[in-house]
Amino acid sequence: MQRLRVGGVTPLTTIDYPGELAAVVFCQGCPWRCRYCHNADLIHAVGDAPTTWKDVLTFLRRRRGLLDAVVFSGGEPTAQRALPDAVRQVRELGYKVGLHSAGCYPGRLARVLGLVDWVGLDIKALPEDYPALTGVPDSGVRAFESLAYLQESGVAFEVRITVHATLLPRTRLECLLNRLEKSGVRCVMLQRCRDERMLDTSLGINPAPSLDADRCRIGEWRNAWSEGYA
Repeated sequence: MQRLRVGGVTPLTTIDYPGELAAVVFCQGCPWRCRYCHNADLIHAVGDAPTTWKDVLTFLRRRRGLLDAVVFSGGEPTAQRALPDAVRQVRELGYKVGLHSAGCYPGRLARVLGLVDWVGLDIKALPEDYPALTGVPDSGVRAFESLAYLQESGVAFEVRITVHATLLPRTRLECLLNRLEKSGVRCVMLQRCRDERMLDTSLGINPAPSLDADRCRIGEWRNAWSEGYA
């Protein structure tokens, strides 16, 4: 059995799986190089984190009854072929399972959907705008194919959009929101790009609006735009 390569663990979170007390397992490796990525240490397939999958399971056994769920995040969890077995092991411990994905591997995502309870899918831009952000041709096609699989699956999910005003200007963001609405997506969360440690340091400070929570629904961001976001 392959072992999941772990880049780190957050032992408790209330925001990474809506409505649940969860731990987050960060999976090592991602095929994309998103310019605003703030987890650059998770991009490479092999990292320096001392935590092993065995350590994670030991921790989760001790936390049964205290945590509701485990979220696999990254990096990109579906980049690892060990993910399905890891999810099964977590389910056997009695936890709900959440998954954060950018939709890099639509086929792999489709195969794991029957094992998870909730998905947070990152949709970064309109399909044609993806390569300028990720550095990978056809990455937008893959992301929207993953969205289609997710919609067909019946698994609960939300679409998450990270907003950097240089990479996703208001006009393009509005086009993206309209496309998602027309495709039947009902739960969309916008989150402000964290600009303190981006992969591409030339992007500088993010001029997108900042809210108290920096993660909110569409209406709150539109209210912020009226105060000067262009």
